Amino acid sequence: MVLLAVLFLKVSALEFALLALSILAVLCAELLNTSIEAVVDMVSPGFHPLAKTAKDTAAGAVFIAACGAAIMGYIILAKYVMPLYGEVLSMFAAASDMGTIVSILIVLIVVIILKSVTGTGTSLHGGIPSGHAAVAFSIATAVSLNTADPLISLLSFSLAVMVSHSRLLMKIHTLREIIVGATVGSVITLLVLQLFKWYA
Repeated sequence: MVLLAVLFLKVSALEFALLALSILAVLCAELLNTSIEAVVDMVSPGFHPLAKTAKDTAAGAVFIAACGAAIMGYIILAKYVMPLYGEVLSMFAAASDMGTIVSILIVLIVVIILKSVTGTGTSLHGGIPSGHAAVAFSIATAVSLNTADPLISLLSFSLAVMVSHSRLLMKIHTLREIIVGATVGSVITLLVLQLFKWYA
């Protein structure tokens, strides 16, 4: 997907080659990780500290390769993507302290109402939508629109994704519940901040 996207950004041949090599390095590391895990499982089907060390080290190699690819991707793509993203943010930018507080409160109220209507989970645990995802994406959207800074926006949404992913890992929410929560949080915050912008 990245390699297809960069074709439309008109990156140089060298930049395209560096991105392709970074992606290939991650894929190769993942293949080696899978082969190491398979061999370790074959040799040591039960738990063994050395087997754990081998698997963790192989997984660490994938993580390091992925970090390198992410850094390479940012260095190359930032000059193409960030100005475009900045223009989109500036179209919707709305610096409003009161609008931010109101939007987060409305998101919380809507989440509780939706959980009551669907009869799933409690107001603070489980159910549809994910309250953590809704609030995290509400805050990320508010930060993005209040700052209109592409890098701060991307970092804020990265944190929102991490918060949401933690709910998935803890098996408190399903992917569907998280997506609904993220959508509710982002859309309500965007609408509320736009209303405050228009009527300020």
